[in-house]
Amino acid sequence: MAYENYELIRVEVRGRVAYATIDNPPINLITRPLLEEFTRLSAELETDEELLVVVLRSANPDFFIAHFDVAAILEFPIDKPARHEDYANRFYHDMCESFRLMNKVTIAQIEGRIGGGGSELAMSFDMRFGVRGKTCVNQMEVPLGILPGGTGTQRMPRLIGRNRAIEVIIGGIDMDADTAESWGYLNRAFEPGKIGPYVEWLAQRIASFPVEAVQLTKQAINSADKPLAEGFRDESYLFQQLCRTESGRRNMRKFLEIGGQTREGELKIQELNGLLGGLKK
Repeated sequence: MAYENYELIRVEVRGRVAYATIDNPPINLITRPLLEEFTRLSAELETDEELLVVVLRSANPDFFIAHFDVAAILEFPIDKPARHEDYANRFYHDMCESFRLMNKVTIAQIEGRIGGGGSELAMSFDMRFGVRGKTCVNQMEVPLGILPGGTGTQRMPRLIGRNRAIEVIIGGIDMDADTAESWGYLNRAFEPGKIGPYVEWLAQRIASFPVEAVQLTKQAINSADKPLAEGFRDESYLFQQLCRTESGRRNMRKFLEIGGQTREGELKIQELNGLLGGLKK
């Protein structure tokens, strides 16, 4: 699939990995045009059967995404009273959910500041990686007199805990990379220059594994949001499905052939896993 007609996001596809680079100077503000491109991109990625991994990154070394356009929020209609049943932010919520639920593994490579709606989008991704001394997270809505309305009040407590989410969101504080890593917002925080090679390695590694196993395993992990008994049933059903795939049976046989279940092989299981995908490490 050719990813054309994007002005603010550059998309490069290498193998089964799509690299989407945000480029909306000067601070990667989520303007209406950028939001439209994110929405269109999520729909195209979801239907691209050739892809297995999506990496979102920024062309700006200082900003991943600043936040949503405050001037645009001031233009939201307020002529009628707020109603609980009016799902005013469904458009943004659905866009974020599409990245969380799509049958691709999604990775946010966050090398600069990220805040507001940008943080909400990144929290919808499967993984987030940052850089010490560069990555900085800020939910700046409460000081403005509003709240994170694009999934933030629901996602952040689930990621870092209720008490810490209150500190970050209601306090309007900066969360640096080390804190974000230790609290669970980031998978890992890297020294400068180290994040790119790791994300590239991980993305290509995942993309080398059997497609059905990656897709159905993400589906199973998403079932962890359900009550435990329901999650167990989903996991068992998806496991049974994968046991019946040719790719699964082929790789299990290959695992035994290359040293799996031997002392020597099990001591270097990460390397063996890579060989199953055709990689050297």
